[in-house]
Amino acid sequence: MIKVNVILKNFTWRKYLKDPSEFFNQKIRLINKKDKSYKNKKLIFSLMLSDSLEIKRLNKRYRKKDKSTDVLSFPFYEKNDLKKIISKNNELYLGDIIINLKKVRYKTNKTKFEKELIKIWIHGFVHLFGYTHKNDRNYNLMNKLEKKYLNFIN
Repeated sequence: MIKVNVILKNFTWRKYLKDPSEFFNQKIRLINKKDKSYKNKKLIFSLMLSDSLEIKRLNKRYRKKDKSTDVLSFPFYEKNDLKKIISKNNELYLGDIIINLKKVRYKTNKTKFEKELIKIWIHGFVHLFGYTHKNDRNYNLMNKLEKKYLNFIN
């Protein structure tokens, strides 16, 4: 079972999501219902809803890139190690995701905004499992998993 801790760093998010924690928990419930891979495990991650200044600061500090981005993911484990670690632990912290409100498009259309937000969030979420998009092969693997999770939600 997957669990999320939602941290609201920028309260402007409430303008777009009345209850951000419930919004993401609802999506996680859909994933848990359809994906039985982790039904006997408890996989936890944090999701911080932030802004351009905060994400730029984090991007510069941890990735040495002095620019804002849509999402940052900080997985606690490498992909190759994660499977072994999951098999040995019933509860595991996967890592952290930060999403930048300014980079989520369609702020004037709630449905499109939520779809874009989910797409960005799932991208960050897949990174927590150690997937990257550094080359075409990795990109394709990551993209396939993103589509799987998006289908679970939609």
